[in-house]
Amino acid sequence: MTKPACPGLEGGKERVLLVDDDQNLLESIRRLLKDEFELFTAESGQEALGALAACGPFTVIVADLKMPGMDGIELLSRVSRSSPDTVRILLTGHADLQAAMDAANLGAVYRFLTKPCPPELLRLSIAAACEHAQLLRDQRELFALKRCKVLLEGIVRGFSALVEARDVYLAGHQQRVTALALAMGQELGLTGAELETLRIAGLLHDIGKVYVPADFLNRPGILRQEELSVIQMHPEVGYDILKHLDQDWPVAVIIRQHHERMDGSGYPQGLMGGFIVQGARILAVADVVDAMCSHRPYRPSLGINAALTEIEKNRGRLYDERAADACLLLFRERGYRLEETAPGGGNVKTSLDKGRET
Repeated sequence: MTKPACPGLEGGKERVLLVDDDQNLLESIRRLLKDEFELFTAESGQEALGALAACGPFTVIVADLKMPGMDGIELLSRVSRSSPDTVRILLTGHADLQAAMDAANLGAVYRFLTKPCPPELLRLSIAAACEHAQLLRDQRELFALKRCKVLLEGIVRGFSALVEARDVYLAGHQQRVTALALAMGQELGLTGAELETLRIAGLLHDIGKVYVPADFLNRPGILRQEELSVIQMHPEVGYDILKHLDQDWPVAVIIRQHHERMDGSGYPQGLMGGFIVQGARILAVADVVDAMCSHRPYRPSLGINAALTEIEKNRGRLYDERAADACLLLFRERGYRLEETAPGGGNVKTSLDKGRET
């Protein structure tokens, strides 16, 4: 076997193992392909398995059918089990055609070529095998991403349920806010990726409340200023929990800013206007609407008419104009409705709650 040092990819070249007991043939193939692929050679099936163990994985293995000891079909069958991502090509004579076809049908071989094989056909076949290998890698990556998405969805739902489990009045709040925010986002022309970011942020926007004592959240009486200050830290706590997410995926920033107001009167940073990201502007409006329509231990639901009046009255002052307009359009012209909320449903701060925020 040549190239025993087994280096990594040379300039991004795909790694190819050639297996044939004819040294002269291997050398001629090497001269033909050395500039296009990173080549290894072996003169027997057993030597090829050793190369795979020591220097693998390979993108492509090209093996002759007729070799002393282990033939090409047995070799490639073993490779298919130990290194299933390696694309396998079998070289065979016309007399062995049926055996080669059987090997291909059993899945051990991607393609078979008859000997003598024109050099250009061999080169094109290896190139096609490399493309096939890339396709397999892409499919595996896509499958892994889908599994990660399912896992992430479960984590998001779990965190959302954790927050709501600490406060029965929050039950369904994050889901309703998310649904309304997404409807508003669609009205505003958000893209699929932007809507997905908004969806995750909506489901987790109150995650920082795990830091807040349950007594503060459920007390029917007036909170002391220091208790209110603890509650108003929940956007910052939520940001700290999620800030290590990809910076191109601003879920944590949206959560941090969903209680900011356009005139700078919000919290925790007191941001104004253009310093508030679009997702947070949308979420702020959806949050207030559901809050006012929900029951809390310190007041009953104020109803959708009061909520829409609040949004309309403070459009451009507290709430982003475009987000407010999208919300009003949904309820007044599109027939949008929040889910029915019985006593014990969720609620968070509105401007009519006189500073009480849970």
